[in-house]
Amino acid sequence: MPLMPWYIWAIIVVAAIIVTAVVTTLIVNNYQKKSSASTIGNAQDKAREIIDEALKTAEAKKRESLLEIKEESIRTKNELDKEIKERRAEAQRSERRLQQKEENIDKKADALEKREAGLTAREESLNKMKEEVSKLNEQRIQELERISGLTSEQAKDYLLKIVEEEVKHETAVMIKELESRAKEEADKKAKEYVVSAIQRCAADHVSETTISVVQLPSDEMKGRIIGREGRNIRTLETMTGVDLIIDDTPEAVILSGFDPIRREVARIALEKLIVDGRIHPARIEEMVEKAQKEVEVMMKEEGEAATLEVGVHGIHPELVRLLGKMKFRTSYGQNALKHSIEVAQLSGLLAAEMGLDVRLAKRAGLLHDIGKSVDHEMEGSHIQLGVELCRKYKENSVVINAVESHHGDVEPASLIACIVQAADTISAARPGARRETLETYTSRLKQLEEITNNFKGVDKSFAIQAGREVRVMVVPEQITDADMVLLARDISKKIEAEMEYPGQIKVNVIRESRVIDYAK
Repeated sequence: MPLMPWYIWAIIVVAAIIVTAVVTTLIVNNYQKKSSASTIGNAQDKAREIIDEALKTAEAKKRESLLEIKEESIRTKNELDKEIKERRAEAQRSERRLQQKEENIDKKADALEKREAGLTAREESLNKMKEEVSKLNEQRIQELERISGLTSEQAKDYLLKIVEEEVKHETAVMIKELESRAKEEADKKAKEYVVSAIQRCAADHVSETTISVVQLPSDEMKGRIIGREGRNIRTLETMTGVDLIIDDTPEAVILSGFDPIRREVARIALEKLIVDGRIHPARIEEMVEKAQKEVEVMMKEEGEAATLEVGVHGIHPELVRLLGKMKFRTSYGQNALKHSIEVAQLSGLLAAEMGLDVRLAKRAGLLHDIGKSVDHEMEGSHIQLGVELCRKYKENSVVINAVESHHGDVEPASLIACIVQAADTISAARPGARRETLETYTSRLKQLEEITNNFKGVDKSFAIQAGREVRVMVVPEQITDADMVLLARDISKKIEAEMEYPGQIKVNVIRESRVIDYAK
């Protein structure tokens, strides 16, 4: 048998493999179909079991929910029924209260109507009684007028006049008694305090002027001071603001000026020029500058010395400098710095007698006139300027009040302010402390007499004892003894309001009655 070619064998093998693969695939697919059908059947059974179980559970849950809802609705209904019952009960109570109030209001209205009716009847009876009283009063007045021979107006005037005189007399007597009693006690205490303070603080007083005299080694120096065509004296006057008076006074030059600091600068500069001997415009300018520096140092030293003398510390350096500046300031010839030191010492002594703060009283007394150090340079009274300076440098409120009240412009707010006011008056009124010009003195006397002459019932008035007392002669027919007390008080108040004076002025009212007859 002949052999088949190799490729036929290859085809047979491939065909056998293909057939085997197809048969295998069919077998596997058939098996898988059977397995899938079996698995699906089992899953469906399980699903049916799960669904049945879920339906049973849902039915049980449904029954439980229905029971809970039913219980909740029953509970809610019970609560609503309870709330409705409570509200009905509250409404019934409110209704009963309103009914009671209405009954009370009705009762009150009935009572008010009855009361109103009673008041109306009483008012009618009162009106009738008033008419009867007025008729009786008219009859009484007519009878009184017939008996007295005076009309009612005349009788009223007569009674008012009598009552007015009695009240005036009693008032005058009372005022006199109270014033005399108060004056006795106050004078006794005040004299003790003031005498004790003055005895313990006795200061010398030197009258200051507005001129300074510079001594010259010889009269030849006058020509050198004047200079060629007066250039030296013009330079010195221009630089210092002071007038140089060169007259026939032997070996002396007079410096005149109202500003004491400039006058002091001019005096020091001129003395230095005289000692140096070289007097020409350039040298004058140099010496004036040196003198100004010396005066500044002097002011600072004088201020510090004043604070040490009084025993007051902690004052602002600028206030200390201004205190030193007051050494060159005068008031009625009294040195302002010495006056301030004296007031400070007196204030401290008076404060010690009264048990007050001595240091604060001294501080207020030392600074009470601080405004005088700048009143040549700034506008305003020394009181206003002093208050501004103290406020600027943060001084104590008690000190500020003492500064603004020491002349009576403002009411004192503390006992220390009153003490400073008294100490200032003591220092100024002391004999020899101050001097006045003749014009000021005569003007004050004239004003004093004019004030007293303007009062009704005053005949004449005389200012005596250098204006410390005024004697008032009254017309006896117009002023009674009781009126004299009131007149003296009114005159004193007007003098205090319209005049400025140191110390006090005594008002002496004199009433003289004379009876003259002739024997024939």
